[in-house]
Order: sequence, then structure tokens, then C-alpha cells
Amino acid sequence: MTARWVELADGVLVRRYEELDLSVGLVIGDSSALVVDTRSDPGQGAELRTAIREVTSRPCSVVLTHAHFDHCLGTAAFMPTTVWAHPRCRDDLARGGAVQHAEALAWSRAQRPPYDAALVRPVVPDRLIADDVELDLGGRQVLLTHPGRGHTDHDVAVWSPDTGVLFAGDLVEQGADPDFTDAFPLDWPTAVTELLGMTPRTVVPGHGDPLAAEFVAAQRDDLSALADLCRAVLAAELDRGAAVSLSPFAPPTTFAALAKLRRPEME
Repeated sequence: MTARWVELADGVLVRRYEELDLSVGLVIGDSSALVVDTRSDPGQGAELRTAIREVTSRPCSVVLTHAHFDHCLGTAAFMPTTVWAHPRCRDDLARGGAVQHAEALAWSRAQRPPYDAALVRPVVPDRLIADDVELDLGGRQVLLTHPGRGHTDHDVAVWSPDTGVLFAGDLVEQGADPDFTDAFPLDWPTAVTELLGMTPRTVVPGHGDPLAAEFVAAQRDDLSALADLCRAVLAAELDRGAAVSLSPFAPPTTFAALAKLRRPEME
């Protein structure tokens, strides 16, 4: 495993992992720090906690951007602490982690050597982000926000207004197409537009390198184009094959998005 810290601004860092091309965040204030996502299992969470202690000794709370295994199953290594998440993320994790474990196993089977996807009972978040939440880390404010449905129905982003750094979770992807496994393709562009409204200087995706806002705007435009194709399929104006041929994303990504279509009466 290769990992490194990248300082985006004074006291705002991202830790980049070769494994899964994962990005996790750290925002440090004068009195406390906030960890953005915790990796895939308690062992990986412990590695992250050790790496954080090499940067700061301040007490840490945790925010989970969403409930996919690679972002949340390392939380036990940070306990006891406050864990923030959207209510639907909390509900997902409160079911016991079967979905997250299945995700971990599916990813493990593709690895050489296989990842140790032992069953992990998730930590259930105890603080909820139903509306925007402002945290005071001591001389530094951060905003926890749910911009709407997109990659999941419970995505949370973390905004550091004094530095212009935005941790977007998997609402933004660099180095690969967005993942539509649990997505809402018609809503996703609107959620990204909400993030861009903060006018970030730097956007940290859940996977990939930190980005300029221009990249995020271009990806939002591609998501909008795909959403329009999805609407055309729902209206029987296009068949799925035609939508795939017109899509800005690779065929597997587009088929995954089309598979998630929900008619308005199903919402």
C-alpha cells in the first residue's frame, strides 16, 4: 500500500491511497480536527489514525460522506468519538453492514492478492446531518452539507470556507467514470451544481487527485448530458442502445445509470 499526505491549505490535508485510488480528508482547527472518511476496515482505519497523529494531536471527530464500505468501515479505529453522517447513511449502517460487506467481497474477488474482506460491524453514526451543520474546530469553521441525491441518496460534502477546499466524496470522481451502483442519475447533476455554488478553489473527490472547479463543472455537464439521455429513455424517445452510443461515459457506466432509472411515480 502506498499512501501520502497532500497539504491543500494550512491545516487542510488529503491522504491519498494507491489502493482504490482513495482520498480521505483532515481539517485541523485550533482545538480539534475533523476526519473525512475512515477507509475500508478497522485495520485500515488504525493506519489512518496513526498517520493523523503524526500530523496533529488534537482530538478528532469523524464525518462519513456515504455508506460505501471503502469510506466508512474503518470508523471503529477512531472510537470513542463523534461520528457525523446523513440520516439515511446512519440507517444504512444500522442494518448491520451486510451491504458494505458484500461490496467489500465483490471488490476483494477482483484483487491479486485478495483483500481481507472479513465481516466488520459498522459504527453507527451518532450525529445527523439532516440540514446543513456548521462545526467550530477552534478558529476554523467547516460546513457539513447534503446537496441532494447523486452518487447515493445520502451524500455529504465538507466545505472549508476559509481555505476554499471542498471534500465532495464520490459525488465527484477523478481518474474513472462516476459510479452509478446506488445512484440517482436524474438528480446527480443538481447536487454537483449545488457544490459548485460554493465556488471552491480545490475539490477533493472520493477517489482521485484534488481538482480545480473547472474539472468538476465539466463532469457536471457530462452528468447532465447523461441525465437528459435517461429522461429520453424514460419517455420512450430513445432506446437504451442509442443512449449508450450518445453518452459521454463508457458503455458499462451508462448501462449502470440506465439500470437505476426510476419513474416519478416510483419515487
